[in-house]
Amino acid sequence: MSHMTLEYSGNLRNAGGFTELCGELARFMSSLRVNDLPVFPPGGVRVRAIPCDEFSIADGSLPDAGFVHAVLKIGAGRSDAAKQATCNGLFDIMKAHFARMSSTCGLALSLELNEFSEAGTLKHNNLHAHFKKS
Repeated sequence: MSHMTLEYSGNLRNAGGFTELCGELARFMSSLRVNDLPVFPPGGVRVRAIPCDEFSIADGSLPDAGFVHAVLKIGAGRSDAAKQATCNGLFDIMKAHFARMSSTCGLALSLELNEFSEAGTLKHNNLHAHFKKS
């Protein structure tokens, strides 16, 4: 499982290109290999973006400032090298995606990784089988 949620300030909704960003992040995760092994099975990759229409940044003196905070949730068991390659690659994509916007307004980008135990999680997913067919 690898689910990524992008929370972003609502003022970025129109100019943020979140549909494209979600696709790029998902393609990266689906194709990432470390030591020639896939890090995430494609059927487990999900990326979604959720606007935060009510938000405040610092003291409010930069009215056009925005934020994008990414949370990546993965199941336990991946190597430190795989986790580092994942985080670095995803964050590089985010920084490149917002580079032009960052040059014209205040923008805070962040990413956090949450690794959880498989105990206590329930899943029902037929996507893996469908990916094997294609």
